[in-house]
Amino acid sequence: MPKRDLIIDPTEIDLSNVISDLEGIRKYNPQRHEMEQLTAIVFEDTDRGVCVGYKDVTREEFWIRGHMPEMPLMPGVIMCEAAAQLSSYYVQKYDLLKAKMVGFGGMEEIRFRDPVVPGDRLVMATQLVKARARRILICRFQGFVRNEIVVEGVIKGIPLPVEAVAALVGQNS
Repeated sequence: MPKRDLIIDPTEIDLSNVISDLEGIRKYNPQRHEMEQLTAIVFEDTDRGVCVGYKDVTREEFWIRGHMPEMPLMPGVIMCEAAAQLSSYYVQKYDLLKAKMVGFGGMEEIRFRDPVVPGDRLVMATQLVKARARRILICRFQGFVRNEIVVEGVIKGIPLPVEAVAALVGQNS
């Protein structure tokens, strides 16, 4: 079996080197409360377009009660949300998309390798593949638990028309 093309070797990441805590992440990401899927950012390399953060998965996660009772497994969609938030953080911090807000544009080649459960630290790495200002960003990502890949794929982000969405929300209130 060929060796994986790792974004970064997880054994080389210093998880105690917090670059941005929750408050720092909130400067760039709009998610709040139960939708915040990052605990900290611990590595950035602008030359390679790499960013690493983690999510400490606790017994208080909103999905525990229903996914699945007596066998809580982190939903794959939440793992993908963590990757999206990490990508968004990096792209917004360095203004690579030239947008007020980034939204999901698509996902490809998603693979789930192992379960993530309460007590795990999901370490997420993302690498910028392409960024076209005001158009699209593409990042590949890998998630690790205990230095083993549990999820990987490609995520696309697009600029959200913040003013247009706000107007629609106002109309529907």
